[in-house]
Amino acid sequence: MFSSLSRYRGGSPVNGLLTHCLLLLLISSALQARGETSSNSPQLVNFADVAEKSGLTMLNVFGGIETKKYIIETTGTGVAIFDYDNDGWPDIFLVNGTRLEGFPAGNAPTSHLYRNNHDGTFTDVTVKAGLAATGWGQGACVGDYDNDGWEDLYVTYYGKNRLYHNNRGVFTEVGEKSGVAGSGKAWGSGCAFVDYDRDGFVDLIVANYVDFDLSSAPAPGERASCMWKGVAVMCGPRGLPGAKNILYRNRGNGTFEDVTTKARIDRTEGHYALGISTLDFDNDGWPDIYVACDSTPSILYHNNRDGTFTDVAVSAGAAFNEDGREQAGMGTSVADYDGDGRLDIFKTNFSDDTSTLYRNNGDGTFDDATFRASLGLHTQYLGWGTMFFDFDNDSWPDLILVNGHVYPEVDKYHLGSNYQEPRILYHNNGNGTFTDISAAAGPGITAAASSRGLAVGDLWNDGMLSVVISNMNARPSLLVNQVRSPNHWIGIKTVGTRSNRDGIGARVTLKVGKRTLVDEVRSGSSYISNSDMRVHFGLGRAVKIDSLEIRWPSGGMERFDNLAVDAIHTVKEGSGAAVNPVTKNAEGPK
Repeated sequence: MFSSLSRYRGGSPVNGLLTHCLLLLLISSALQARGETSSNSPQLVNFADVAEKSGLTMLNVFGGIETKKYIIETTGTGVAIFDYDNDGWPDIFLVNGTRLEGFPAGNAPTSHLYRNNHDGTFTDVTVKAGLAATGWGQGACVGDYDNDGWEDLYVTYYGKNRLYHNNRGVFTEVGEKSGVAGSGKAWGSGCAFVDYDRDGFVDLIVANYVDFDLSSAPAPGERASCMWKGVAVMCGPRGLPGAKNILYRNRGNGTFEDVTTKARIDRTEGHYALGISTLDFDNDGWPDIYVACDSTPSILYHNNRDGTFTDVAVSAGAAFNEDGREQAGMGTSVADYDGDGRLDIFKTNFSDDTSTLYRNNGDGTFDDATFRASLGLHTQYLGWGTMFFDFDNDSWPDLILVNGHVYPEVDKYHLGSNYQEPRILYHNNGNGTFTDISAAAGPGITAAASSRGLAVGDLWNDGMLSVVISNMNARPSLLVNQVRSPNHWIGIKTVGTRSNRDGIGARVTLKVGKRTLVDEVRSGSSYISNSDMRVHFGLGRAVKIDSLEIRWPSGGMERFDNLAVDAIHTVKEGSGAAVNPVTKNAEGPK
C-alpha cells in the first residue's frame, strides 16, 4: 500500500501544471458539449445514504480505531449483492472482521445477511440463514457452483476461507469438505467464480495478500518499510513475504481440485494481490483474470485455452502505469467506457498517486488512458472499492470510487491526507473523458469515511442502480439516487444450460441505434466484493433495442428478440435464435 509516485507525470511541477490546465480545458469542452455548464441544466444525481433508514445497521469491526499496529488491521471487508432466496430481489451480505485483542465467547462480531423486503427496507436474517461466522473476514464472491439454481457464497479470511452452500435460503459451510478452505495460514483477499475451462461448472480464483504471521510480525517503525513520511506506522506489505494466488477447478461433484501449479497461476511470484476482475480481454471466448496488486505489478492471467494461464500484464501494458512504475493497486472494475466494443480496466491505487484506466486497444494490449480520460486529478485519496455503473442510464458507464487511508496517523501528523475521505463520482461524457461531479452529487458522495468494499445493484428492480459500501469501524452506507432519470434501461439475467447455471462469463452485446453496448456476466470485482450479476444497460432516450446477442461460455451464440425496455429479462441458454453457432477453438482440460 505504498507508492512513491510524484503528483505530476514525469515528476515536474511545470509539466504537472500544464497537464492540469489541459485537463481543465478538456473538462470544460466536455461540459459545453453536453450542455452542462448552464445553471438551467437538470440535476443528474443526488445520492443519499439511506442505510440506517433501510435497516442496514451492522457495525463493522476491523482492528484498532486510533492506531493500527499490524497490517491485518487495515484492509477492511467486502460486500456482496445477490439474491440468496430466489425471490427476484437482490439481498445484501456484509463481511465483518475482529480486533487483535479478540472478544469474550459469544460476543465476537459476525458478518451479516440482509433480506430485501421489496419496500426499500431490509431485514437481518444472518442467524436464520446460517451465516453468523466470526474471524478476520475479508472478501466475498458469489456463484452457483453446483448448478442447482441457488447462489452459493464464498468468503475469504485471514485464516481458513469458507464456502457456503445455499440450501434453498439456508447456508451450510462446506469449505473443508469441498476442498477450498485453504491451509489456514494464507490471507485470502479478492475472489471470483469463473468457468476458466468452459466445462459448465464455475471454478474459483482466490487472491492472497501477504504471507503473514501475526506472532512474528514487525512492530511500527521497526524497519525502514515501517515508516511513512517520517512517521512510524504499521509494517507492510513491502518487507513482508508475498503470497501466491490459488485456482480451484470444480470437479462437478461438489468438490474442487487445487490446480494452481498445473494451471501455472503460481508462475507470478512475490506479489500482494487484492482485487480480482474476470474479463475476456482479447475476445477469444475464454475468460481471463486481472488482479490488482499492492506495491507490485498487476497481474493479467491470459487463458491459454488448454487449462493453463500466462501472466501477460507486462507485455499487454496492464502491469504498470504509463511511466513504467508499479503502483499500489486495490480495487478493479471492467467496462467498455468509450463505446468501442472492447472491455477496459480501471484500478484504484494508494494515495500520492492516481487511479489507473487501461484502455483496451483490441490487439491484446492496453494503453494507460488515465490522464487522457481526465481521471488523473485526485492524488490525495487512497482508493479501494470501485465500479463502473451507469447511474443516469444515458448508455455510458460512469465511475464511483470509495476512499480511506490505512494510517490513522495521517490526521495526527498532518501528512497531506485524511484517514476518512469522501467518495468520488465521475460522469462519463460519452467522448472518452469523464467529469468529476462529486461535489454536486449529494451527501452520500461528499460524506467522509474510511471505506473499503463497494458493490452496486438494482436493489429494487426499477432500473436505478444503488451502491453499498463497507466502512471501517462504522455502519455501512447505502447510496440511493434521489433523482429519477428520464432515460430508459434494460436488465439481463442469464441462465445457462450447457454453460454454468449463472452464465458467468457470458458476453452480452446490445445494439441500440448507432450504439453497440457490451458487457459480461461476472462474479467478484471491485475491492473484494461482488455486485449484482445481472447485466444492466442504460439506453438513453431509446424506447426499443435493435438486437441483443449473447455468447455463452459454452461457445454458442444466440439472439433474443422483442425484449422490452425498462424491464429485467431472464434469458435462458437454448431458448433464443442461434447466431452462427461456434464450437470451442480448443477442447480445454480434461
